Amino acid sequence: MTRKRIPSPLRRGLVAAALAAAALPGVAFAQAFPNKPVRFIVSFPPGGAADQIARAVSEPLSHALGQPVIVENRAGANGNIAGDYVSKQPADGYTLLMSSGGTVSINPHLYTKMPFDPVKDLVPVAAAARVLVYLEVNPQKLPVKDAQEFIAYLKANPGKLSFGTPGNGSSPHLAAEMMKAQANVFATHIPYRGAAPAMQDLLGGQVDFMFDPGIGLQHVKSGKLKLLAIGSPKRTPQFPDVPTLDEIGLKDFDADTWFGFYAPGGTPQPAIAKLNAEINKVLRSPAFVERMNAIGAIPAPMSPQDFAARAQVDSVRYGALIRARNIKGD
Repeated sequence: MTRKRIPSPLRRGLVAAALAAAALPGVAFAQAFPNKPVRFIVSFPPGGAADQIARAVSEPLSHALGQPVIVENRAGANGNIAGDYVSKQPADGYTLLMSSGGTVSINPHLYTKMPFDPVKDLVPVAAAARVLVYLEVNPQKLPVKDAQEFIAYLKANPGKLSFGTPGNGSSPHLAAEMMKAQANVFATHIPYRGAAPAMQDLLGGQVDFMFDPGIGLQHVKSGKLKLLAIGSPKRTPQFPDVPTLDEIGLKDFDADTWFGFYAPGGTPQPAIAKLNAEINKVLRSPAFVERMNAIGAIPAPMSPQDFAARAQVDSVRYGALIRARNIKGD
């Protein structure tokens, strides 16, 4: 039996229709998403940089998505508690982790056993901000005039000063370890469950110095704390007269941390693309820029692929430091 040949224009139309039908599930998902509240699971306590960034994004993102964006704090284990929780949620785009890059770049080097695989069980959605660290002292307890005098005091008094951090292996802890290694000094590490309680003890004089992820800058401006140096490759426009640690002799010092959002592995690409696009719009808004200026952070809109590449660079450099300093997780 001879088959009838379908005319070429009709054949092309049928192929196009088939391709369109195949794409319908993704298109339909993208159009329907989101149709219920989105949750941000923050890996650190209220008041810290991750919490402040999450809350700065949540309200405008809620307006953009037409759904509530709820912020929940699940602190502990340097982000592992929140990371593990999010990794086990449905991969539908409705539950996101907000954390420092340490959850994926640092923790695998800190812990001999992780409750989840950050590479397989989490997928980058959007970077949010580059958070700088600021070397600060309580001037009532430690009246040094600049960073050089501070380093000299550390060398003359090995082990007599203490510093607070948000926890073992946190970016402020690693910044302090970088400084100790390069300056060949020693100070006692006091880990806390977050940056906010560490900052309170710096203000109260229970610890002598801290690499602050920006939450104490209002105290610098009021004179309660003294800012000695910045742990970034370049000076910040907020404090143009404050040197970087590189400038005072700690060459190539860079302790900046990239905070952002992650979803459970397997989350549909249309959801990731939509969330990335809308979050990036928020990051470019004047209101968000102003809120980041208040904590000395820099908005960092980028694609999920660029965010993943940044995490890999940090994993290599921080992994080397952790091994060299024999740093262990809690």
